[in-house]
Amino acid sequence: MAQGWGDGLPLIPPTQARVQDFLIAGGRFPDELIAVLPPLRAECTVEKIAINAVMAGCTGESMPLLCAAIEAMADPKFDLAGLNATTGSVVPALIVNGQIRNRLDIPCQAGCLGGVAGPAVAIGRAIRLIMRNVAGQLIGATSQSVYGTPGRVAGILFGEWEERSPWAPLAERRGVQGDAVTAYGAMGTANICDVVANSADGFLDMIAKSMAYPGANGFLPSSAFAETLCVINPIWAEVIARAYPRMEDVQAYIWDKCALPIDWFRPEYRDPIGNLGRIKPDGRVHLVPSPDDVLVMVAGGEGGLHAAMLHSWGTCLTVTRPVASA
Repeated sequence: MAQGWGDGLPLIPPTQARVQDFLIAGGRFPDELIAVLPPLRAECTVEKIAINAVMAGCTGESMPLLCAAIEAMADPKFDLAGLNATTGSVVPALIVNGQIRNRLDIPCQAGCLGGVAGPAVAIGRAIRLIMRNVAGQLIGATSQSVYGTPGRVAGILFGEWEERSPWAPLAERRGVQGDAVTAYGAMGTANICDVVANSADGFLDMIAKSMAYPGANGFLPSSAFAETLCVINPIWAEVIARAYPRMEDVQAYIWDKCALPIDWFRPEYRDPIGNLGRIKPDGRVHLVPSPDDVLVMVAGGEGGLHAAMLHSWGTCLTVTRPVASA
């Protein structure tokens, strides 16, 4: 903590022996450059990832996932420079697909967004320490985040419950099969609850209309584009898939209902939104530009009643990367 390496929680000293064990487990050279991370434009090597992974309490087996996650976040499309510096509370949400999800015990069932004891907490924390210690994201200095989020301490890291999904895995739909990690710029997590609906349209209506609230970043007059992420529990997913077996139709349904009339916005917002070409002929403004910008996946417990929404910050574009074997 005196050196500025900590996040306020206890740290495991990154001794030479411990770091060496992680490097061996990762199967890559210590000086291999994984990415250059803003805002400091600092070189993030395999060794620096190992050091922070040790401090966070990870196991060495997490090194391939950590390296792939940093690679995804450093893609220019993800806009890590803006994410790390903005006034918003955005944090990378990392979604894991493939068998590595099971090998590392990444939660994808009940409590997957927080509260499950296991390695995922330390892996998420390691990502956050890398953002602090290597990238240089510090509140009040290089980051102007007004509120921040608990996700900036432990991260947001969870898996997709592929075995219970009636659709292809998220990463596969994004062009990466097998072990993969997807980086999504999330403004935190929020719950969607419905105790009445019992049909596909009922579930999707509640999801879409809940996501469409005026303060979401996707509706900002300064936002030319945005994405949004919906996590559907396996019980609802089964019902929805019987009516909409194609994921494209699910995305299209949510996109269509996830909109607000331009009249809902105060007059001073209407011209800026209109100047972006975002007002449709029917007078509605959609949260995201197209159905492809609606990301949908299956995870969570079997209790039903709930879905989760993770709104995007706006300028981040989701990136998926394969996770290499050690």
